[in-house]
Amino acid sequence: MNVIVSNEKTNELTSLDIDVIKSITGEYNTDELISMFKTFFYEKMIVDVTAVKDYRDINTIERLAMGLGAEKLILLLTDELCTGDYLASLVDVGIYNFTNNINAIKRLIARPNTYDDVKKLQDSRPMSDSSYEEEEGDYDSSSISGRVIGFKNLTDNAGSTTLVYMLLKELKRELTTGVYALEVDKRDFLNFNYRDMRSVTSGELKGEISKLSSAKAILVDLNDYEDLSVCTDVVYLLEPSTIKLNTLIRTNPNIFAKMSSKKIVLNKSMLSNKDVSEFEYEANAKIYYNIPCLDDRADNNVLVDFLGRLGVLDLSGSRDDEGGGFLGIFKR
Repeated sequence: MNVIVSNEKTNELTSLDIDVIKSITGEYNTDELISMFKTFFYEKMIVDVTAVKDYRDINTIERLAMGLGAEKLILLLTDELCTGDYLASLVDVGIYNFTNNINAIKRLIARPNTYDDVKKLQDSRPMSDSSYEEEEGDYDSSSISGRVIGFKNLTDNAGSTTLVYMLLKELKRELTTGVYALEVDKRDFLNFNYRDMRSVTSGELKGEISKLSSAKAILVDLNDYEDLSVCTDVVYLLEPSTIKLNTLIRTNPNIFAKMSSKKIVLNKSMLSNKDVSEFEYEANAKIYYNIPCLDDRADNNVLVDFLGRLGVLDLSGSRDDEGGGFLGIFKR
C-alpha cells in the first residue's frame, strides 16, 4: 500500500489507479512529514514536491529522504525542476525515483530505479551549472579551517564506512555542530540514515570539502580515491584476522615496509596489548591505535580517545594517564 502527499497535483494523483493506504493534501515542512510517517508502514510515498515547503532547495529534499528513506520516495516534479543539475542533485542525495509525468508513477512503483538507471544524470551534469566540479588548481587546502581525516581500508572490508559513521556520532556528541562525513564513489552512507553524511563522486570531493571549509572536522571514507592531498591526515584500517592478514601479505609482501610512516589502525580487533606488541615485532610495523569490535548503537569512549589521539578533540585533563586509554586495553 502507498501514501500520497499532494498539493498542486492533487487532481492528477487522485486519479491514479494504485493502492493507497493514506493520502494527505496541503503544504508541509519536512519535520511535519517525517513526524507523520516515520513510524507509519507503507511501501512507497508519492510526493508532489509542491507539497513540501522550500522544495526548490535540494537540502530540504535531502532531509526528507534521510528522515523517511530515499528508497521509499517517488517525487512528482514540476517542469521547472527538470534541469540537469537538479536531477543530478537528487541522485547525489540517493533519490532515484522521480518524474514530471503522472503516467510514469505506476512504472516506478512496479519497478523502482536503481543507481545504475540514473547515474548518467550525474555524468552529464553541466559544468557551467552549480555543481561540485572544480579544476585541480582551484582547490586550496589552506582555506580549510578544521581537520580533514581520510580513512582507507588496507584489508578488504576493514570497516571504514561504519567506523566513519560511529566517529561522526561521537564528534556530534562532543562538538554538536560543524562536523561532517563524506564517502567517495559509493552510496553506502544511505544505509545509516544519519544527518551530515554525504556521498560524492571523486570529481566532486574537493568542491564539497571547499564548501565545508568552516567545518571543525570532516571525515572522508576515501575508498579508491588516491589524491590524499585533500586530507590533513589519513588513517589506514587493518582487520587483524589471520585470513585477512595472510591475504594482504600474499597480495603485497612489502606492505608494512611501504606503510612505515603511516597511521595503521587495527579495526574490529580482538587483539590484546600483548598481541599487538607481538604483531608489531613480527610485521616490523608500528600500530597507531587498536580499535576493538564495537556496538554502533552505543556510546564508545574508545572512539573519543581515538579522536583525541588524532587531534580532532581536545581531551586535556580528561584522560586516564595510568590506564593507557579508556578501559586500559587500547594501545597507546
